[in-house]
Order: sequence, then structure tokens, then C-alpha cells
Amino acid sequence: MKKIGIICGGYSSEYEISIKSATTILNNFPKEYTPYLIIVNQENWKIKIGESSHDFDPWNFSYTSEKTTIKLDAALIYIHGTPGENGKIQALLDIIRIPYINSNALSSELSFDKWFCNQFLNNFGINVAKSIHLTSTESIEKAHIINELGLPCFVKPSDSGSSFGISKVINEESLLPALEKAFKEGDSVVIESFLKGTEVTCGVYSTKNGIQTLPITEIVSENDFFDYDAKYNGKSDEIIPARISDIEAKLVEEIAIKCYQLLQLKSIARIDFMLVGGKPFVIEVNTTPGFSEASIVPRMLKHKGESIQDFWKSIIEFELPKSL
Repeated sequence: MKKIGIICGGYSSEYEISIKSATTILNNFPKEYTPYLIIVNQENWKIKIGESSHDFDPWNFSYTSEKTTIKLDAALIYIHGTPGENGKIQALLDIIRIPYINSNALSSELSFDKWFCNQFLNNFGINVAKSIHLTSTESIEKAHIINELGLPCFVKPSDSGSSFGISKVINEESLLPALEKAFKEGDSVVIESFLKGTEVTCGVYSTKNGIQTLPITEIVSENDFFDYDAKYNGKSDEIIPARISDIEAKLVEEIAIKCYQLLQLKSIARIDFMLVGGKPFVIEVNTTPGFSEASIVPRMLKHKGESIQDFWKSIIEFELPKSL
């Protein structure tokens, strides 16, 4: 059987969440393949074999001991944030010619950066929030920002996949602290106008039967917005199917598929929207959506009546090269 490394961990604040996502996938992996958990941090790469962890060589994509060598055939990258969701590991695997079940390096990097991604999509007529991009706080003009975007507005790390560092700004005095908080998570920041409406999300993936969508889910946060606490600590309700009209649902699915195609995505992606007066605005594109047992995509699958194992089997069979 082909051996597939599920790469998780990473360098972001969502290190532990990534491991939970990867473990759910590992425990429900298609029986036609042999999966291994590969845990990445700033110091090293480790492979889990049973209950033990061992040094893993990313350049040879293998583990070697005195008794054995395990050479992996392919990868499924499931790091939330850098260096996986932003395409860096994909670039490494391209260099060493290891196939992976993910969007490629360019698609991952583009979709990862909130500002660049939304500007790209907006160029194709897809609605996004009005925004301002910053690379430092040195020369910000608070009055100009508020005049352009209004209040409240959102401040987000632009080049971070984490839910950390996001703030809802309701007055001028809280703008600078919000920017400083966001810059702790990334090198650039996007400030977006507030969109008042219904938040929904749509899962999109590819199989031999074409591009598929999962049931649209409505997100109702107990907090001001869908932040880390709402996402991972049960401070939100995810309603499946979303309480929207059939016309709105069809439009959301069509735009989600269009985003998936324009960005040349692969495997599973989740596109988040705000429905404002029946018009969908893209909030964010997630190429590595959460996959713990409590995450949205597994709940979408459960509502659809599809097992996690069958879901990944259909993706792997389509995305991996036939010659592997």
C-alpha cells in the first residue's frame, strides 16, 4: 500500500488545532493507504510510529533507523498557517518531487493572504469588503481609514491563517491597539469595512465526478464575530443547512465553485461569505479548513451522510497522480 504522510503542526498559534485536525483524518484514513502523522515545528520534523516519535528527514521524505527505512510516497498537508497553508511545504515537495493532495504553492500562498486573495477575486467581479492594506503602523492616518471604511471595521492579520489577532474596531481610540495586536501575528494587516448580514460557509472539493459542494452552513457567533473562541471553544452555533433561500444558496455555491476554479484549488477548501441583502460577499478562502471532530467540514459531511473515510478516499483517488 502507498504510504502517505499527514503533515501537521507548523509555526502558527493554531499548532495544536492542526494536530487535532490531522489526527481526525489519520483515524478515518482510507484503508487502501498507510498513513503516518508528520509533526512539524520550528526545530524539526517528527514521524509518529505507534506511540513513539522519531526524527524525519523532509529532504528525503523518509525515516531511517538501524533496522528499517520508511520512505513515504505522498503527502497530505494539514497545517493551519505557516509553513503549510501558505504553500511553503508545497514548494519544498515540488523540489523533491513528492506528490501532495493539496492546492499547489502559488494557489496556497495567494489564497492564504486575505488582502491579496480578495483583490484577486474582486478583479473577476466577486464581491468583497472594501479594505485598506498596511505593512506597518508608522504612518497610519486614523481619520482617513475611518473616513474610507467607516465604523465598526475589522482589523485582521493579512498573511496569517490564524484566527488570532483579529479585532472589531468600534471607535478611533481602539484602532491602533487593534493594529498592534494584528501585527503580532503577521507582517501585513488588512482593515475591512463592516458587513452586516448572515455569515455562511461552503465546502468545495474535487473528485472524479467533478467539483462538489458540501451543505452550506450558517455561522452564528456568541461573540462579536467568528473569532478563535467562537471557532474552537464552542462559542458559536453552526446551523446546517443554512437558513437562507434556495436562490441565495445556489448563488453561494456558484460563487464558491468560481473561487475554487479561479484560484486553481485542489482537495478541500472552505469559502466563507457574508450575505448582505441577498448578495454574497467573500470574507475568506480556507485551503486547510479545520478538521477536528467538532469542526465545520466534518459536520457538513455528517449532514450529507458521507463518512470522513469515503470523503478522503474520493479526493485522494482524484488528486494523486495515476502513476503513483
